[in-house]
Amino acid sequence: MFLLAGVLTISGCIKNDQTEVSADEQSETFYAGNGDENMDIQIIKVFSSEFESNSAIPRKYTCDGENINPPLEFANIPEETESLVLIMDDPDSPMNPFTHWIIWNIEPVAKIEEDSIPGIEGINNFRKIGYGGPCPSSGTHRYYFRVYALDRQLELKTGAGRKELESEMIGHIIGEGELMGKYGKS
Repeated sequence: MFLLAGVLTISGCIKNDQTEVSADEQSETFYAGNGDENMDIQIIKVFSSEFESNSAIPRKYTCDGENINPPLEFANIPEETESLVLIMDDPDSPMNPFTHWIIWNIEPVAKIEEDSIPGIEGINNFRKIGYGGPCPSSGTHRYYFRVYALDRQLELKTGAGRKELESEMIGHIIGEGELMGKYGKS
């Protein structure tokens, strides 16, 4: 274990001062030396009217159903937010993490409607632009819907990848939140 100060993990959690981070986590971690160390990252509440945190995602939103995005709602978006980013991924996939949806330049609104495209979409690990619902080959997987509030709009074109997106976000995150749902094939 390593003790790191002022570290930000783009793919998920904020690591505050004096947080222990494993060597594996450290390799996927960005250092806040790019401007985030002096920012007060606010916590955004993320929820859905279709499923509760840590519960099953309805089949409708998976590859076994209609394969459309679920409705998402946000509370506590920082006032100075210029845009939102949403990253949905599966950390339980052998391709850890498997990216299902990346979308940016979302207006700082309190809700994303079901089956919508509220911003500019990037390429997912299905090699398609847009939403790709939960589709585990076996077992039950966790799916994280992570929202980031940014202090600016991003200059990325449709179809950009996750690494490009995360690189553009560094130094501009002012709020963050997540909702986790589960889905498994029976």
